[in-house]
Amino acid sequence: MLALAILSICAYLGSALLMLRHLDKPYTTYMPIYLAWAAVGMHSTHTLIGFQQNNSFNFSFFSTAALVSLIVALLLLIAALNKPVEKLGIVVFPIAALMFSLHIYFIDNSPPPPAHNWAMTTHILTSIIAFSLLNIAALQALLLAFQDQQLKSHPPKRFIQSLPSLQAMESLLFQMLSTGLAFLTLSLLSGFLFIEDLFAQHLVHKTVLSLMAWVIFSGLLTGRCCYGWRGQTAIRWTLTGFVLLLLAYFGSKFVLELVLHR
Repeated sequence: MLALAILSICAYLGSALLMLRHLDKPYTTYMPIYLAWAAVGMHSTHTLIGFQQNNSFNFSFFSTAALVSLIVALLLLIAALNKPVEKLGIVVFPIAALMFSLHIYFIDNSPPPPAHNWAMTTHILTSIIAFSLLNIAALQALLLAFQDQQLKSHPPKRFIQSLPSLQAMESLLFQMLSTGLAFLTLSLLSGFLFIEDLFAQHLVHKTVLSLMAWVIFSGLLTGRCCYGWRGQTAIRWTLTGFVLLLLAYFGSKFVLELVLHR
């Protein structure tokens, strides 16, 4: 198990380093993509083995962060099969390596995984998938902002010149937002159906922040369809919504588990 985790972490870092060396080249036929798939495969195997041993996912702070980073990396690689988003791996893969390392380091100190029924597990997993998709959208928004700023300089950097057009990048951003919003909607609906006592489970603020994020993402997509919103407006709304989700998903876990030790 430990050797598998170390190999996965090294593959994540190796992929990101090779991507940095080939910023102006497509990666679909290069080693970075293969290394990233190997890292995700080993990370997934490690996660499944842990699930079989405990008969449940461990949703403690670092375990959840590692699971989210795995899903983000996997979704990015799937999207990269037909969309030019592989350069986001320069950020995503080192973060995945860091979260996986923290999960391994703190695994003995983590509380035992709680027993969740299928309904609650479904709610948690849809929440994680929604957060992962909108995480990628937020990274895409940051890359779009950097691209927009650099294109105004003369001449732009070689990395920026290797990216798709601004219009294509914006189209990718809204595709990610639409998919992420769909899963966020499923997460909220399943939460209202399956969670019996929000106050007893310390979930009120998580629900409120998630609803605020849902309103922001829905408003942005509506503005895109009805008024053609784009550019800086899309970037600001995307990042604001993601920050709210970040506080909702990890803010409470950080305070309860690492500060209050509950």
